[in-house]
Amino acid sequence: MVDIYEKINDLYDRKREIELGGGDAKIEKQHEKGKLTARERIDLLVDPGTFMELNPFMEHRCSDFGLGDKAGPGDGVVTGYGKINGRPIYVFSQDFTVFGGALGEMHAKKIANVMDLAAQNGAPIIGLNDSGGARIQEGVLSLDGYGHIFYRNAIYSGVVPQISVILGPCAGGAVYSPAITDFVIMVETTSQMFITGPKVIETVTGESISAEDLGGAKVHNTISGNAHFAATDEENALEIVRMLLSYLPQNCEERPFMYGTPDEDDYRPDLTDVIPFDAVRPYDVRHVIDGVVDEGSFFEIQKNFAKNIVIGFARIKGEVVGLVCNQPKVMAGSLDIDSSDKAARFIRLCDSFNIPLITFEDVTGFFPGVKQEHGGIIRHGAKILYAYSEATVPKITVILRKAYGGAYVALNSKAIGADVVFSWPNAEIAVMGPQGAVNIIFAKEIEGSDNPEETRAQLIEEYREKFANPYVAAKHGIVDDVIDPRDTRIKLMQALDMLRNKKEERPKKKHGNIPL
Repeated sequence: MVDIYEKINDLYDRKREIELGGGDAKIEKQHEKGKLTARERIDLLVDPGTFMELNPFMEHRCSDFGLGDKAGPGDGVVTGYGKINGRPIYVFSQDFTVFGGALGEMHAKKIANVMDLAAQNGAPIIGLNDSGGARIQEGVLSLDGYGHIFYRNAIYSGVVPQISVILGPCAGGAVYSPAITDFVIMVETTSQMFITGPKVIETVTGESISAEDLGGAKVHNTISGNAHFAATDEENALEIVRMLLSYLPQNCEERPFMYGTPDEDDYRPDLTDVIPFDAVRPYDVRHVIDGVVDEGSFFEIQKNFAKNIVIGFARIKGEVVGLVCNQPKVMAGSLDIDSSDKAARFIRLCDSFNIPLITFEDVTGFFPGVKQEHGGIIRHGAKILYAYSEATVPKITVILRKAYGGAYVALNSKAIGADVVFSWPNAEIAVMGPQGAVNIIFAKEIEGSDNPEETRAQLIEEYREKFANPYVAAKHGIVDDVIDPRDTRIKLMQALDMLRNKKEERPKKKHGNIPL
């Protein structure tokens, strides 16, 4: 008769074998590359003692190409649930020590299962990616597995937050799952993303490039915009995940957690010297942000991509807000293709998860040029218009200095659904800047005058006084109030409080057709 304790001992032996993954030698090799194992990553990510593993005994059932003789503990991925800062999350962590983390049928099934649980229970899903791609030996089954994951990424988009952390190679079809998720975090020097690797590119096109230069963290955080954060190491990447989740709700039916702040927090920051009165002088909009939001709460996203616009989360009197801000120190704060994409996607993310939007506006217009026009600035710029118009969360705009042309309309103007629009008294709101307008409207008068420069200067001043000031817009209800810059924080606090119970219904439809 078999003793029950023998069965229990056998259980623990099997679990220890699974926890070893590909074995000590492969774990050591992983560490030599400066990388943690799948389980070490989970332990760092979640609150101590909270992780519960799912489907640890699942393995592949492929017998082709000698795979039948090879064991694959957990089929190369660890899945389960735990807590971060006391809140439930679901996670999968690919194990590079088992088949190089390559995705097969059962590997995909485990990930799909944990994604379904996340959606059904209204909790974030976090993917720790470290994989050589599709498992070639399993052929079309591995490709089908990717399809099941992509499908869930898409249908659960906007339902629960989805965060991807790239901790090693991510090639071929594997890159599309992170691309659909809300945030992508990469680690400098050890993580890469690309559709086709350097060797294939060299064979097909003759171009020679390293994996890091092709798809490393720096590339995707500065040039392509495919990633949102570049971490210095894996510990830093996982800390970014924990920080992100502190600004996000559990799901689309909740609001972000609100932190209480004392009444003394109702201060009036002196912002009068932050922005130069001269409309052409640059400044860093982050100085305005830091003076308005709760101290130390601004968490910037995609900091090194499309620097002419600044986006991120912050708190005002404890309430989470999403910030979209023109950056006058880069391209005079104008909007181009990349900044339009960056802003539009962030606006839609905030709207998905009930995060109020605040826009700090200082924009000269859409960036001119043949390259922009041929690259589709019309289509890309329209994404901002669409995103703001579509959003039903509280939407507040503060016009800091310039608001010209179509870019003014696009950046959460009253006409496209802003709930409240404030303006500083030095703001210029017009079809174009006074200099450009005068040069067009009064070209003949200036040319025919005895002193063209003096005439131009006088006409510019007259135009600014008559058209390019906030009181003209305020008179027509396009601006709700012209405010003292020092009252900006208090005015935003009051507006957020007033809009806290906002509800807005839209025409019934399947979905809109955003100009992608």
